[in-house]
Amino acid sequence: MRVMVCIPCLMTGGTEIQTLNLVRALVAAGHEVVTVCYFEHDAGMVENYETAGSKVILMSRKGERPVGIKGTVALLYKSFRRILKAERPDVAHVQYMAPGAIPIIILWLLGVKRIVATAHTPADIYPSLRLLHFVSRHLLTAFQCITLRAEKSFFGTSQLYSPDIKLSRRGNHFTIYNNLPPYITISNRVKNFDRPLTIGVVSRLEPIKGMDLVVPAFAEVHAKHADARLLVVGDGSQRQLMGQQARDAGVEEAVEFAGRQEQSALQGYYDQIDILLMPSRSEGFGLTAIEGMARGCVVVAADTGGLPEVVRDGEVGLLHKPESVADMAAKIGLLVGNSRELSRMSRNAMNYITVFSVEKYNCLIKDLYSKLS
Repeated sequence: MRVMVCIPCLMTGGTEIQTLNLVRALVAAGHEVVTVCYFEHDAGMVENYETAGSKVILMSRKGERPVGIKGTVALLYKSFRRILKAERPDVAHVQYMAPGAIPIIILWLLGVKRIVATAHTPADIYPSLRLLHFVSRHLLTAFQCITLRAEKSFFGTSQLYSPDIKLSRRGNHFTIYNNLPPYITISNRVKNFDRPLTIGVVSRLEPIKGMDLVVPAFAEVHAKHADARLLVVGDGSQRQLMGQQARDAGVEEAVEFAGRQEQSALQGYYDQIDILLMPSRSEGFGLTAIEGMARGCVVVAADTGGLPEVVRDGEVGLLHKPESVADMAAKIGLLVGNSRELSRMSRNAMNYITVFSVEKYNCLIKDLYSKLS
């Protein structure tokens, strides 16, 4: 089949990485793939999609967004009409449900009758679900979520997709977990926790990721464990604030800012981190969590979004109250100096991560698309 994957942006975030995994799975299953990006795009990520075997079409060559809803609708309608005429896809797979349900409605009006949508967030970002439920029941062949918790927030019920599921003509919904990207392999050894520990983040340094909470929490831990260090991998608008926080707290010497790193370098940084922090204010899935767990990191994450489903509290990591520096510091404190508990959770994490293997994901996508043909 010819599959058109539709996505608002091709930047370097988790949604784009997981959509790239979808493209790889579709290509591996023998489908032709065309990826359509509406707005912003990163040249490196566009190249990654092309290397994976997808043709890439950019609606906005300059990566600009139209002004207002009318401009957005006009761009999407005119561009989709031109692209559909040229590419003639059998299925459209719309990522992220943004901007809203507009792309789905336009594709339907232009004659695409097999549409799959993937939501990468829970339902709480939508002011009303009435339109989404209408679209799901009447326009979509399938609505895929990336966690059961998110699916339940949309529909009140949830189920993991399996080959046993029979699809109706419309209105199907289910969960397929994101998978571990190919630039991370599963480690076969537990870290040595009988030494000074490295606490770390691998993230965009943005408020939505809770990056303003990291240094204050680390400072509380450092006051009791002076040999602990903090490794910050990533860049963003919070970089200067985090540096100032470190200076103000007197922990500047214990904090290393590694900056933004290429995906190929991330595994080496996870291997340096013992306790991986994810204090996000909103997180649809938590790709960083499974990347870190694959390398034996013990994750301390906010109890928000999809993180509680990915980071099983007390088994592979610990959850803290969202927005709470004190609770994050307390959870880190339970682990620092407790090498036995860290080793237990690290082993559990590396065993548990097979739930998110690329092999399992590819099989599920192959099966799903076999039912769409």
